[in-house]
Amino acid sequence: MAITPQWKDELRARITLSSVIMRTTKLVKKGREWSACCPFHDEKTPSFYVNDQKQFYHCFGCGAHGDVISWMTEQRGLSFIDACKELAAEAGMEVPAPDPVAAKKAEKRAELVDVTSEAQDWFVQKLHLPEGREALEYLTRRGLKPQTLREFGFGYAPESKQALPGALPRFDEQMLVETGMRIRTDDGTTYDRFRGRVMLPIQDARGRVIAFGGRILGNRDGVAKYLNSPDTPLFDKGRTLYNLHRAAPASRQSGRVVVVEGYMDVVALAQAGIEDAVAPLGTALTEMQLEMLWRMVEVPILCFDGDAAGQKAAMRAVTRALPLLAPMRSLGILRLPTGLDPDDLIKQQGAGAMEKLLAEPASLLDFLWTYERDAQPLGSPEAKAGLKARLMEHVDTIEDRDIQSLYRRELLDRFSAFAYPPREPRKPMQRGSWKDQRPVPRTLSPDARATLQRAMAGGQRTTLLNAVVAGLVRHPTEIRRHSESLIRLARLDPNATPAIESLIELAETLDSRDANAISEQQGIPAPPEDRSYAFLREGTPPGEAREELAEAVSLLALKPALESAMAATIARFDEDPEGCFAEQARLRQQLATVDERLKAFGRRKAANSTEEN
Repeated sequence: MAITPQWKDELRARITLSSVIMRTTKLVKKGREWSACCPFHDEKTPSFYVNDQKQFYHCFGCGAHGDVISWMTEQRGLSFIDACKELAAEAGMEVPAPDPVAAKKAEKRAELVDVTSEAQDWFVQKLHLPEGREALEYLTRRGLKPQTLREFGFGYAPESKQALPGALPRFDEQMLVETGMRIRTDDGTTYDRFRGRVMLPIQDARGRVIAFGGRILGNRDGVAKYLNSPDTPLFDKGRTLYNLHRAAPASRQSGRVVVVEGYMDVVALAQAGIEDAVAPLGTALTEMQLEMLWRMVEVPILCFDGDAAGQKAAMRAVTRALPLLAPMRSLGILRLPTGLDPDDLIKQQGAGAMEKLLAEPASLLDFLWTYERDAQPLGSPEAKAGLKARLMEHVDTIEDRDIQSLYRRELLDRFSAFAYPPREPRKPMQRGSWKDQRPVPRTLSPDARATLQRAMAGGQRTTLLNAVVAGLVRHPTEIRRHSESLIRLARLDPNATPAIESLIELAETLDSRDANAISEQQGIPAPPEDRSYAFLREGTPPGEAREELAEAVSLLALKPALESAMAATIARFDEDPEGCFAEQARLRQQLATVDERLKAFGRRKAANSTEEN
C-alpha cells in the first residue's frame, strides 16, 4: 500500500501545525493565525503566517508555502518518508507499507544516485591532479574563480575509455551503464561516455547529482563541443532544469527567474551575483519545464543570444508557451546584443548592464509581433497578408479564450496600424474647383452621444469611471491606446459597458487626415470643466495629461480583474486548496497594492482641487 492523499489528510488533522513549527520558530498569535519572521529568508518585519484551520504556512515575502509534511522536509531537511514516519509516530498512526513496485524503483534510484555522487567526487579530484591541469587552466582563462568551481562542482574526465570501472570498483558494469556513465555497444563491449572533458554535475531539485554535462577541451573534428548524459532512470532532460536547486531559493528573494541557453551561461551569471538563473539541457523548453518555471514566478524571463539562432530558439519557446498561457501567467523575452552571450556581456560591460536588460524584457506579445514582422520582407500586399495569417495562426493556438481574444485584438490593431498607415493630407483644390477633395469625417451616433453626456454629467468629481470617460472625450486619440483595458473593464463591469462602447465608437469617428475631426458641430459632446485631475484641466502639458490618464485607466480596469480572479480561485478551492490558498494570498497582496494606488490617486485629485480653488 502506498501513502495516499487520504492518509496524509488524516495525518494533518491529528497534528497541530503551529505546535510543530514552534519547536524551532517563535510564533506570535494574530487573531486566528500565528505570525513570525520567516525562517526561510532574512527579514525584520514578520511576513510568515501559520493557519492551523487550513493546515498551511505561508510567507508573503519569499513565497514559502506548505503543510506540516513539507515543513519537515524543507525546514528540517528530512526525506518525505522520514518526515511521514516521525509525524505518524507523534500522531499515533501507522505508516502504510510502500507499494512494492514503487519501493523497488525508489531503491534503484537511490543506488544509482550513489553511482553519480561518487563519480562526481572522482571528477573533482581529477581536475586538481596533474592530468586535469589543462582543464583547470581552461576554466581559469574563462574567468571562473576557485569559489565558483567549488560551488558548481567542476571536474575533469580523463582521456581514457576504461577509467571509470577502476575508479568506482564497488559498482557493477550494469549500474555504470544505467546511469549513462558508460556506453554498451551492440557487441556487448563497454566504454566511458565522458573522456577528455571538463565535467559539470547536473542536479535535481533536491541537489542530488543525477547526470553530467561535459565540455570538450580544444577543437576536435566530428566531436560535439558539449555532451550531456542520456535519459536514464535518474535523468529526464525534458523534466529537468539545470541549477533549479540553487535558483529556486534565490527566486523567492528576487521574485524573478531567468532562463538562459546553457549551463555555462548560468555559471557566468551566478558568479556576477545573478543567482536566479536556470537552463534547459540541450533541448528547447518543454511544457513540463514551463510549468516548473510558472510555479516559481508568474513571468519567467527567457534570455537568448541576439543572433538568428538565439531568436529562433526564443520563438520555439514562445510557440510552446502560447497554448499554456493563463491569467497572470506569461513570459518575458530578453534579447542580448548581437554576438554576445551573458558571459561576454558581463565581461565587457559589467553585471550592471545585465541587470539593466533583465529589468526591461519584452513582453511575449511584443516579441511575437516583432519576430513575425521582421521575419520576411513586406513589400507587397501578399506579403503583408502573410504576416497577418502567421499572427492569427499563433493566436489560434492559445487555449484560454479571454487571452486569445485579447491577443487577437492587439495584434490586429498593430497589423492595421502597420499595413494601413495614415495617408498624407491631400492638397486642397484651387478655388473654383468643382469638388472639395477633403474627406468628411463621420459623426457620432445620437445614442453614443447621449451615453457619453450621461456618463460625464455631474458625476466626474465622485467616480473614477466618470472622470476617465470625460478624460478620453477630451483626449479621444488616447481611446485606441487603451482599448484593451477598456474592453476588459466592459466585460467585468456591466455598468461601464455602455460608456465604453460609446468611447470605442468615438474612436472610430476619428479621421487623422483632418485636423478638426472632433468637434461639437459633429455631434461629439465637449467634456465638462473639471480641475480635479490633470487630464481634465485646460493648459495641462499633453505628456502629463496622457500619463495621468493612462494611470487612471489602468487602475480602473485592474481592480475588477483581480476581484474576478479572486472569485474564480475561491470557486475552485475545494478542488485544489493548497494551490488556491497561495493564489489567494498573492491576489490579496495585489489588491492591497491597487487600493493604495487608488488612495494616492484620490489624494492627488483632492490636492489639485484645493490648489485650483
